[in-house]
Amino acid sequence: MKINMLIAEIGSTTTVVNAFDGIDTDNPKFLGQGQAPTTVLEGDVNIGLNNAIESLKKNLGVKNFEYDEMFATSSAAGGLKMTVHGLVYDMTVRAAREAALGAGANIHLVTSGKLRRSDIKKIKNINPNIVLIAGGVDYGERDTALYNSEIIADLDLEVPVIYAGNIENHEDVREIFEEKGKSHLLYIVENVYPKVDVLNVEPTRKVIQDAFEDHIIHAPGMTKVRELVSGPIIPTPGAVMEASKLLKEYIGDLMTLDVGGATTDVHSVTEGSEKVNRILISPEPVAKRTVEGDLGVFVNMKNVLERIGREKIANDLKVDLDKIDELINNHKPIPETELEKRFVERLTLEAVITSVHRHAGGFRDLYGSSGKKTLAEGKDLTNIKWIIGTGGALTRLPNRVNILKQIALSNKGDKLLPNKEAKILIDNDYIMASLGVLSKKYKEASLKLLKESLQID
Repeated sequence: MKINMLIAEIGSTTTVVNAFDGIDTDNPKFLGQGQAPTTVLEGDVNIGLNNAIESLKKNLGVKNFEYDEMFATSSAAGGLKMTVHGLVYDMTVRAAREAALGAGANIHLVTSGKLRRSDIKKIKNINPNIVLIAGGVDYGERDTALYNSEIIADLDLEVPVIYAGNIENHEDVREIFEEKGKSHLLYIVENVYPKVDVLNVEPTRKVIQDAFEDHIIHAPGMTKVRELVSGPIIPTPGAVMEASKLLKEYIGDLMTLDVGGATTDVHSVTEGSEKVNRILISPEPVAKRTVEGDLGVFVNMKNVLERIGREKIANDLKVDLDKIDELINNHKPIPETELEKRFVERLTLEAVITSVHRHAGGFRDLYGSSGKKTLAEGKDLTNIKWIIGTGGALTRLPNRVNILKQIALSNKGDKLLPNKEAKILIDNDYIMASLGVLSKKYKEASLKLLKESLQID
């Protein structure tokens, strides 16, 4: 059998391989999916990848196949670990952080101002995959970013360093890294915060993904994966964002939620409403991602359970506390019985509502000599037309649509949440991340396959 395209999603716990055909035609098709446990702990992710390919063969009913191209996304071994260093926390630091999160990174350290000894120690302990330096509007403050560049160039880290600060520092930063013999690791990009209240995050997002693809062998065996893959390898959350941005061009403002075993990701792509923008305290990126590392329905199940309370979840499920304890002690990655599914649905609902409330902005009342003034702060989701569910929980649980409908109903009036008219879409084929990386080369095919999986015209 001949297959046009394979796309591997190498996750922290599961590796999935999706097969597609007719990618370069007007009629692309999703053929099927295989999956297997990721094998980072065995010392080689290729074991899990090959097992997922064997699973795909079985599901397709073939003994063997050939393929033309292979792309990949990865969040194995902790995903893309980054540290971010800027000047003022609410300005350049925040802009750099938004760029890193939108590219699919997991941020392990954020600092403002000149790096301190304690910061340097933390960077060494984290051993990041990429370091991002920002600081100063264009033609503004220069010294902090230059000082931090000197410190980071001196560290014994053979990792890419992205400079996205004051444009006046470009020549000096290049010289710093050349003197340390690390010019091959340096990426210089446009300022993420070129003027006060202006965000310019997209160029940095693109460079982060390029650096990830060029340099990052972040899990055992990834060198072999790079040899197998003929196209891009990008972080899985970044791939979901790419798919969300592509879809926004076609259907309008949207939000995508991915509730996983360890984390919950929220991606919103919207300019917000004109009314809210007029009273917004500080700018927000059009495409924003937040990741909640404490909200997961398997690895971090107990964190979510604590938020709900044992008594409350027992009451919601109409069972006694002994049954809840039994569900907790025998909790599986994939629920099987009806009660297990209802238990995971309640955890998923809590993760969804909490993560969206953290992602969304809200109204603030300020009191002055002229009386009360209402301002807005954070991401405005009021113009969202579509709420999309992807990932295991929100594509497979029976009540996934009702869970997502609760987002609008959860608003007490002070949050900038989607309204009740927002429509729910489900990534039925669970291929959104794959289509995000596919869109890097095959945009039209990706959009067509996305529409089919979401069941929209």
